[in-house]
Amino acid sequence: MRKVISFMHVSLDGFAAGPNGEMNWIKIDQEIFDHVGKRISKGDTALYGRATYEMMESYWPTAADKPTATKHDIEHSKWYSQVHKVVLSKTIKGAGLTNTTIISDNLSERINEIKQSRQGGDEDILLFGSPTATHSLMQLNLIDGYWLFVNPIILGQGIPLFEGIKGKTTLKLLTTRQFTSGVTELNYIVDKQ
Repeated sequence: MRKVISFMHVSLDGFAAGPNGEMNWIKIDQEIFDHVGKRISKGDTALYGRATYEMMESYWPTAADKPTATKHDIEHSKWYSQVHKVVLSKTIKGAGLTNTTIISDNLSERINEIKQSRQGGDEDILLFGSPTATHSLMQLNLIDGYWLFVNPIILGQGIPLFEGIKGKTTLKLLTTRQFTSGVTELNYIVDKQ
């Protein structure tokens, strides 16, 4: 079965965004872009909450066409146009959306169908950002791993990554990596035993 992996930038004190959704504290550079690009280029399914999807959709479809497009913009724009997007939303309607599936109900059943599908081979399904969607999937025990990029900042307040957790979740650390920017990657898998 395929795994849902939460891919998130977090502050050292566990926030995924500032109090008003700010993400200007996240350190991203070419080294991180290259590292992330290698992993996501193999995948063919991306999972988003509504707000993150709308933010991605407003930029990535045409990012490669801009005269100032960087190598990352071109590569990620191409990947984004090809990847199957799954969006958790009760307000977006799926009509007319290309290569996009909207899930508005039966979350556990629908996510498990995607995890069991062979459409993506054995590649992970990456849940990009999307704290609210992440919280919903956590509460249903549908997240199989966490690919966290811990930024060297303490926000003190904001939108927490871990919220509404009812029980203990044991994790197994797969890899770590320190980037020159001070960001540390922590790659965990949920220990389902």
